[in-house]
Amino acid sequence: MSDAINVYGWAAKPRDPNLYLKEKASKDPVPQTVDSIRLPDTPLAKRVLEYAKQELPSGTFHHSMRVFYYGKAIQIQQFPEWEFSDVTYLLACLLHDIGTTDKNIVATHLSFEFYGGLLARDLLHHEYHAPIAQAESVTEAIIRHQDIADAGTIITLGLLIQFATIFDNMGGHADLVHQGTIEDVTKHFPRNKWSSCFAATIRKENRLKPWAHTTALGEVAFPEGVLHNTLMAPFD
Repeated sequence: MSDAINVYGWAAKPRDPNLYLKEKASKDPVPQTVDSIRLPDTPLAKRVLEYAKQELPSGTFHHSMRVFYYGKAIQIQQFPEWEFSDVTYLLACLLHDIGTTDKNIVATHLSFEFYGGLLARDLLHHEYHAPIAQAESVTEAIIRHQDIADAGTIITLGLLIQFATIFDNMGGHADLVHQGTIEDVTKHFPRNKWSSCFAATIRKENRLKPWAHTTALGEVAFPEGVLHNTLMAPFD
């Protein structure tokens, strides 16, 4: 059990992001290039990478890869004690927005994160035979990647994907990543108007499912915050 908790990023962390921003106050980020971060190349990682390329629109795929590289830069430089396998983190990044595709968003009444988590669990465990503890860690991270608050706890994998998605989508927690890292990551995985693309996706789900969990982030404030991401505007 303890091995699974460490390998698959299950360790509980406080959800309050301010705790971590205070912790990193003395750790100025430095440029981290894509080439300096090894992309996992296990058979499982390769299968899910190909699946994501086929199932996700190119803009969502590029976002998912940026989330991987930004998250790894944050973990390497700011929180090296956070434990999880890079393969597990990559799987969560590649699949975290699978519920937003045109096909999947209308296939269920569930909010996209919840349906995406269920799809990921089925794909990883039942189709690709990943260990259940790994598949469920990815599932948990996907379901809770927009579960942003300052009370309670969250798994390590989920906390990191929250940081990385907020950074890419809204420019949040900007002090965690160097400008040079943004420049290199967006060179490899261009944004191509991602801010307007994702804002449109948020509004689409809120229109189709007015009960969607995304509304908890603000029915107007969240898509507007994404659309007016000033940190990433020069790269859009």
